[in-house]
Amino acid sequence: MRFLMTTFGSRGDVEPIAGLAAALRAQGAEAVVCAPPDEEFAQLLGGLGVELVPMGAPVRPQISGPKPPSTADAPRRAYGLVEAQYTAVAAAGEGCDAVLGTGLPPVGARLAAERLGTRFVYAGFVPGVLPSPHVRPHGRPGKPFPEGETDNLKLWEVDRENLHALYGPPLNERRAELGMKPVADVRTYLLDHRPWLATDPELGPWTPAPGYEVEHTGAWFAPDDRPLPADLEAFLDAGEAPVYVGFGSMPFQSGRDAAEAAVAAIRDQGRRVIVSRGWADLAPDGGDDAFAVGEANHRRLFARVAAVVHHGGAGTTHKAALAGAPQVVVPQIADQPYWAGRVAALGVGAAHDGPNPTYESMTAALRIALAPETKERAAALAGRIRTDGAERAARLLIEGN
Repeated sequence: MRFLMTTFGSRGDVEPIAGLAAALRAQGAEAVVCAPPDEEFAQLLGGLGVELVPMGAPVRPQISGPKPPSTADAPRRAYGLVEAQYTAVAAAGEGCDAVLGTGLPPVGARLAAERLGTRFVYAGFVPGVLPSPHVRPHGRPGKPFPEGETDNLKLWEVDRENLHALYGPPLNERRAELGMKPVADVRTYLLDHRPWLATDPELGPWTPAPGYEVEHTGAWFAPDDRPLPADLEAFLDAGEAPVYVGFGSMPFQSGRDAAEAAVAAIRDQGRRVIVSRGWADLAPDGGDDAFAVGEANHRRLFARVAAVVHHGGAGTTHKAALAGAPQVVVPQIADQPYWAGRVAALGVGAAHDGPNPTYESMTAALRIALAPETKERAAALAGRIRTDGAERAARLLIEGN
């Protein structure tokens, strides 16, 4: 059997489907991934023996360049994404038993699967992309939510309008070129097959509701048995457990400002620090109490640190939780406020109020994260995190569910 998975986004979007692809291969199926042709994505997938079919242009320059994408540019980017994804998936998906789409709305992949006569599955990495009376939708460009509105279903109707306004025009233009009837509602089109939610049931729970069924698979972790670099191991062995600071693919200025505030607060509490360079190319300002690290095995690294300070991506949040590391989440965009809230609600760290930390606010957050009782709760949660999500999702694909 052969399956195609596709996404557009940062490493946090690609790594989970790399985990699913590896699980499919382990169960005897063939897996191919359509994703942006960034070198790090090719290395990640190649290391797992998974083929990368390039889709569009590399995403890192678009996100971490001098002018990060703006909401005003969203319609143009939606057109480009629909076309790039349709073209790549239509070419690579021939003969596939199913196409699975994640990340930014995979409308082009859904269209390609329809043209190929192939089953399509939509998977989300956070509850707030799947309609439910129990979940507030994440905002997207377009009409704002009514001020003070607390009825989630009313908010989902606004989200439905915004989703269709962004992706309906490019989808229906392409359908007209192909001689196909227009789609009246993009969300229904994407979710006409029971959608999947790839989060840990405790970290990212889903409350069932009639008419809003979801297949909750558990989080998808990519296998990673890499040792830590020797110089990083030496730094870890040389003293007390440091605090990790990393802001992943966040644009340069926001990542740098958050990291600077975090490093200053960590040092003033007498702690050593590890700074992940990330897409903002961060680095500490010298000193033998600090270490800059590039790509590394986070599951191994997070098990060796006192706390993880990060932006709240789904992947980083799950891996820190799995390692039993207390967290300080400084959310910037999209789903990150949700994960910050979950970390705080579970008592395994602190959720920073807003995207722009100061020395004072980081100091207060670190006091919460470094408290002994927070460490105890984080260690207890680690023992409850499921690691079989990718294997379960692979079985569902193979069995045709």
